[in-house]
Amino acid sequence: MSDAPAGDAPAAPPGKSKMLVIVLCSVLAAGAAGGGVYFMTAKKQSSDEHEATAAPAPKLPAIYSKFDPPFVVNFQNKGMTRFLQVSIEVMTRDAATADMLKQHDPKLRNDLLMLLGGQTFETLNSREGKEQLRTEALKTVADVIAAEGGKAEKVEQLYFTSFVMQ
Repeated sequence: MSDAPAGDAPAAPPGKSKMLVIVLCSVLAAGAAGGGVYFMTAKKQSSDEHEATAAPAPKLPAIYSKFDPPFVVNFQNKGMTRFLQVSIEVMTRDAATADMLKQHDPKLRNDLLMLLGGQTFETLNSREGKEQLRTEALKTVADVIAAEGGKAEKVEQLYFTSFVMQ
C-alpha cells in the first residue's frame, strides 16, 4: 500500500499548474476588457439614440389672433362707474386653431366680455390681479375652442396688448 491517502488525486506537475493559472487569468482579463468596451459603447449608443428621440420637435412659428375692436366694459367702484379697455391677442402655433379663433369670434368676445365685466377695480389695480385675469381669460378661450371641437392645448398664450382703466 501507498503512504498517500486514498481520495487524493495525483498532484499536477508544478509547471503545468502555473501555466493553467496564467491562461485562465489571461482569458478572464480579455473577457473583462471586452465586456467593458461593449458596455461603454452600448451605453453611448443608447444615450445617443435617447437624445435623438428625446429632442423636442422644432416649434412652428407663432400665430397671433387679435380681437378687434378692443374690449370695453364698465363696472362699479365705490358708487362710481369705471371703464376698462383691453386689447387681447391669443397665440397658437396651429393654423386650424387660428381659424377657429376667427370663426368663433362672437362667442369668444361674449365670454371674454362677461369675464372682464365681472372684475373689480381693486383686483385689476394690482399686477397679480391682472395676471390672474389673464390666466382666466386664457382658460375661457381654451374652453370655447374645446367646446367647438378644437384642441384646448393648442391655445398656448393670451396677451393683454393694451390695458386702460379709468
